[in-house]
Amino acid sequence: MMITNGCAMQTAFKIQPFDLNAFFEAELQEHQEVAKATRANLEQPFIEWVEAAAESLSKGGKLIFIGNGGSAADAQHLATEFTVRYRQNRRPMAALALTTDTSTLTAIGNDFGFNDLFSRQVEALAGPHDLLIAITTSGKSPNIIEALKKAKSLGVKTVGLTGNTGGDLPELSDILLVVPSKTTSRIQEMHIMLGQMLCGALEYRMGLIEG
Repeated sequence: MMITNGCAMQTAFKIQPFDLNAFFEAELQEHQEVAKATRANLEQPFIEWVEAAAESLSKGGKLIFIGNGGSAADAQHLATEFTVRYRQNRRPMAALALTTDTSTLTAIGNDFGFNDLFSRQVEALAGPHDLLIAITTSGKSPNIIEALKKAKSLGVKTVGLTGNTGGDLPELSDILLVVPSKTTSRIQEMHIMLGQMLCGALEYRMGLIEG
């Protein structure tokens, strides 16, 4: 039902009955199942990721994060924890997200196109000791794929953080972490958890905090 009063328009919603208890339990159950599957499948690639990141940082490189939408938020969230702090105060680790400079993003989108959003920045900013970390739940985002291709052409090591089948990332990633789920929200939950685990592990691996 639409109620019109001058220029104001209001929509009346009918509240439907919904079992919130069942919803709560089902969401947590799915989360736990995906976490269990992640634990069973991703230990080795996670260790490889930690070692590659440690090598990059020890050689004066930096961790470069990219992603779209929720993955863009994860990219800048994680980059911040490296450069500022995670569990406790310590020396910063070099990291940045290519998702935050609105002037650069809008200029690239306007002048070249959305597919070049990250590849243009990778070409400008990535060095031989850097590690490009691409976050995409589907593994099919064109601008992520173009960025990985550009990194490969520059000799920059790549990490793919994805889900489902991995999309196009397996052939473009030196290290691949595929969360075993088809549900975007569950994949994103594992991505931020794995990213924070990376930060925590590197704090110890780089000798920034004591175990």
